[in-house]
Amino acid sequence: MARKIALVGVGKIAIDQHIPSLAKSDDWELAAAVSRNHQVEGVPNYTHMTEMLEAHPEIGVVSLCMPPVPRFDIAREAIAAGRHVMLEKPPGATLSEVHTLETLAREAGVTLYATWHSRKAAQVAAAKAWLADKTLERFTVTWKEDVRKWHPNQDWVFEPGGMGIFDPGINALSIVTEILPDPIHLKEAVLKFPANRDTPIAADLEFYHPKAAVVSAQMDWDHSGADVWDIEAVCNEGVLKLEKGGGVLLIDGVQQPGAIGQLDGEYPQLYADMAALVASGRSEVDLRPMLHVSDALTLGKREMVAAFDW
Repeated sequence: MARKIALVGVGKIAIDQHIPSLAKSDDWELAAAVSRNHQVEGVPNYTHMTEMLEAHPEIGVVSLCMPPVPRFDIAREAIAAGRHVMLEKPPGATLSEVHTLETLAREAGVTLYATWHSRKAAQVAAAKAWLADKTLERFTVTWKEDVRKWHPNQDWVFEPGGMGIFDPGINALSIVTEILPDPIHLKEAVLKFPANRDTPIAADLEFYHPKAAVVSAQMDWDHSGADVWDIEAVCNEGVLKLEKGGGVLLIDGVQQPGAIGQLDGEYPQLYADMAALVASGRSEVDLRPMLHVSDALTLGKREMVAAFDW
């Protein structure tokens, strides 16, 4: 029998990914929605989390899709009401608040799932398996897209806690932390801040690798043209390249079978994982991608660039 779930925060990502994924799932029944700006057809809609929780004791799981800054209070309220919680990426505005949620969920005996949808891209697992026994020489991340396309007129991404370029860049970091066999940490960074914004629009990152491989990332959120979501690993044994955010894998220039488009299949897999976690009484909260962002905001040299307007 499908479990009842409520969706909280009905914005672009919820409309594009969460709602269609839930509609196709045998594990879930979308039973309510909470949003200040949008409604979901066919289910009760609310503007406040408290109203939904009080009206629907039968809904045992909530999926939170709102921006990271207001997410902590909503998640805490859901956990206190005994509901399992699924978090869109990034899982919170700060590491500390997510650690707090993890503690609260454990004490309440409910599941907390910090999701990283890019890890579910079609070829990420294959890339991880190929790299497992290779000798890495150079590892390069190139992540470039247009914020106007993916977050049109959403000023919150440039406000404190919005993360700026790291809103998409953390997708790359979630893949990096999944597929690299050795842990890395940030050595230095250059962050480019628009003169009129509080979060960076571009970033260049350099990492320490325990076996002296050169690991770097170049990220740009003011990119024109086609999106570029690429990761290249040059090894003694050959060259691996992930394209389209992990949807396409090439080994020594030869495309491997099984490639699908960006985002296809990622969110259905997240909801399948959430069903398994709830059924087994487990949580999953991996904060490694967010650690790299925190380190970049701590170590990064700030450069001012031209003002950004929509």
